[in-house]
Amino acid sequence: MADWRGRLARAGEEAAASFLQARGLKILERNYRCPVGEIDLVAMVGRTLVIVEVKTRSSITFGRPAEAVTPTKQARLRRLAAHYLAERNPPARQVRFDVVEVLGRPGAFSLEHLEDAF
Repeated sequence: MADWRGRLARAGEEAAASFLQARGLKILERNYRCPVGEIDLVAMVGRTLVIVEVKTRSSITFGRPAEAVTPTKQARLRRLAAHYLAERNPPARQVRFDVVEVLGRPGAFSLEHLEDAF
C-alpha cells in the first residue's frame, strides 16, 4: 500500500471513530487483530455489539466505498465477529455489521454510516 493510501486509511478510521462516538456508540477496540484477520472498529450501542468496516476513498471514480465490502469480506467479518465474541466475551445480546464510508481527504471528509449493512 502506498504511504499516502495508508495515511488516508488511518485518517478515515480516526474520522469514522469520532463520527460514531458523536452518535452514541462506544468504541471498544480499533484494529482488533486475530488469526482470522482484522476488524477496523468494534463498538457497543446498548447491548448490541457493532462490527464496523471502514472504507475510505479519495473519490468515487472507482465506485462507492461500501461496494468494496464484497460477500467474501462479509463472510470474513462474520468469522471475525465470532472470534471476537469467543475471545473477549462482551456483554452483547446481538451483533450488527455496519459500514462507514469515508470520502475525500483528511480535514475534508464526508462520512456515511450504513447501519446493519449486511
